[in-house]
Amino acid sequence: MEHHPAAARLTEAAASAVQQHGTGNLLRIVLIVMVLGCVLTAWFLLRGYKRKDD
Repeated sequence: MEHHPAAARLTEAAASAVQQHGTGNLLRIVLIVMVLGCVLTAWFLLRGYKRKDD
């Protein structure tokens, strides 16, 4: 498995956020991203049902 510098930076940023502000802000960000991901996934899956059958 290769080492990904972007993943390392993301992990480092998350660890820094936890040290500076506690877990509350990180949890809030994770929840917001999860909700947005669910909305985008639902939109992507349901947009196919919009076709008109003539």
